[in-house]
Parts: sequence; structure tokens; C-alpha cells
Amino acid sequence: MILAVADQDRTAFLSLYDATSAKLFGVCLRVLKDRGDAEDVLQDVFIKIWRNADRYKANGLSPMTWLITVARNAAIDRVRTRKAPAEDTEAAERMPASGPTPEGAAIAASEARRIAACLGELEDNRADAVRGAYLDGQSYQDLADRFDVPLNTMRTWLRRSLMKLKECMSR
Repeated sequence: MILAVADQDRTAFLSLYDATSAKLFGVCLRVLKDRGDAEDVLQDVFIKIWRNADRYKANGLSPMTWLITVARNAAIDRVRTRKAPAEDTEAAERMPASGPTPEGAAIAASEARRIAACLGELEDNRADAVRGAYLDGQSYQDLADRFDVPLNTMRTWLRRSLMKLKECMSR
């Protein structure tokens, strides 16, 4: 689908959006911890995908990995530029809850258990590095400093860990 999007195929783009938007929204939401910001960033992500799909190279890695990387980087960029908003607690109290539906929550919980089980198969420091990079939005350099390893070693840890997670999730 990404290659078709690179050729400006709108139907492929809509299919790609339908197939990936929920997962990419989850990535953005996990990094930003704000639904509105995550929705804005997700829109920016799909604009970037539309404009830059020709930059995707099939290199043996999952196309989803590329899409998640685009989303994660966009969310991290938003965190870096975000200003602290003035809090209006009264307005927040009047807003309706905007959580997932019961079905969506059940599906998300099931996926979370699968991911947690797969993370449990990794060495502890590798699992912590994956959580830091892909769930908490920490940079590779921050993680390399935290684990006291060279930057390229951290990149290798994360790449190999993602490959193991992909294999685990496909079982």
C-alpha cells in the first residue's frame, strides 16, 4: 500500500489509513498523553506519509515499523515544542469522558497482554529500552546514556528487540 501511496493512489491511501490509523493513534497517544494533541499529530503523520511514501524502501523490515517510526518521531517533535497549557479545571470537569468503547477496551487489553507477554520474553534491560523508546518517547541517546552503552549498541538492542517482538506477535 505504501508503494501505491507513493504513486499518489488515493484509494491505497484510504486503505492504508483504515488499516493503520488506530495503531498509529495509539503510538501518538502513548507519547503525548493528550488525546487532542495525538489526533493533531496523527493528521500530520498521514500528511507526511502521503508526501514521503516514496522514501519508504522495502528493506526487509515491516512497513508498519516505518509507519510507527514516522508517528513516534512526529509525536516526540510535538512533545519538544509543546507549551504548558493553562489549566481550566472547571472546563475539564464539564467535558464528557472520551475513553474507548467496551469492545475497543477489550481488544486493547488483549493486545496489551500479548505485547506484555512478548516483552517478558526479552532480557530485562532490552525490554526496558524498548518501553523507553517506543512507549515513553525517549531518544536513543537518552537510552544509551541511561543504560551506559554506546549509541550504536542501543540502536542494535532496539532493532533486535523489535525483530524478536515481531516474531513473538506473529505466533
